[in-house]
Amino acid sequence: MIKLRLADETELSAVLRDRTAPLRIRGGGTRTLWFGGPADVLDCTALSGITLYEPGALTLVAGAGTPLEEVERVLAAEGQRLPFEVPDPRGVLGTTGTSTLGGVVAANASGPRRLQAGACRDSLIGVRFVDGTGMVVKNGGRVMKNVTGYDLVKLLAGSHGTLGVLTEVSFKLLPVPDASATLVLNGLDDVTAVQAMSAALASPFEVTGAAHWPGAGTFLRIEGFAESVAYRSGQLARLLAPFGAADVQDADDTARQWQAIRDVAPFHGQPGDVWKLSVKPSDAPGLVARLRADAVLYDWGGGLVWVRIAPGTDLRARLGIFVGHATLIRAEAAVIPVFQPQPAPLAALAAGLRARFDPRGILNPGLMG
Repeated sequence: MIKLRLADETELSAVLRDRTAPLRIRGGGTRTLWFGGPADVLDCTALSGITLYEPGALTLVAGAGTPLEEVERVLAAEGQRLPFEVPDPRGVLGTTGTSTLGGVVAANASGPRRLQAGACRDSLIGVRFVDGTGMVVKNGGRVMKNVTGYDLVKLLAGSHGTLGVLTEVSFKLLPVPDASATLVLNGLDDVTAVQAMSAALASPFEVTGAAHWPGAGTFLRIEGFAESVAYRSGQLARLLAPFGAADVQDADDTARQWQAIRDVAPFHGQPGDVWKLSVKPSDAPGLVARLRADAVLYDWGGGLVWVRIAPGTDLRARLGIFVGHATLIRAEAAVIPVFQPQPAPLAALAAGLRARFDPRGILNPGLMG
């Protein structure tokens, strides 16, 4: 295995133009799950730096190799943030390194705030990348514009480097809220917890986080101006009274709690394979009951379920037919496809896109089928 560290986009384009052997695309190495066979590593961390930041316009443009920590530090100085609450995967995956913006986009990495602010792809307004033929492609920008026939901004988010190597990304931003509070309901079983989260999310009180951590509690977050947070917290507590009395966490406890949920802290340092289930919230408790898992954590109101289970378990086979998809996040060996096998029409569409943007099949081959 050879590690290729690129200096800039021009060099990247030249490498891909003549390349025929497989390449494993790598940013900071924090989100690595690779079972695609032998491949040289393409290190993209040199494609770094904030090229445009306009706080008044709530807009950021930066190289794909820019460390996430650097971006968050710059935004925090202006009281701003990326809207989608980027999770830190290192504790779950046991990886090291520094997360990069390109890796975040490639994985469409989105935390608890997704249910209110949308996923990473919903805040992404522009991409620049080099496809598998070495062609430099740009789509979107500070104002969304599509001139290619493809919405490449949406396609690249979550493509895991299989359509092109990101070199620059553009985001819309949000202000950091003045205040936050979390209501905690204790002692709820999974079915009741999902019912409580659904009631909260259907309310007018603008819940920005809804998670159930079995054994720890059911958590509902409210953010905004201090007076509004206090009022909405009180109203939501009254609405949820049939589910039990709610404790209210202050801002500091709230921040720590949601970081733990965001990063799936109860799975850190624990044995077993880790999966993500994306399902209809009302279906989640029934599916979990069929799994015989070692531990679970519900996020997104029950629409996302983190599962820790015995190594080598074919979770999809154990579940049988269900509406949703299951993604393998951590495993000792890939005896099971990482991503949910796609229905034939969707698989044909995905294969057509890969053939268009990576006709030689050199970019992360085998990762997404």
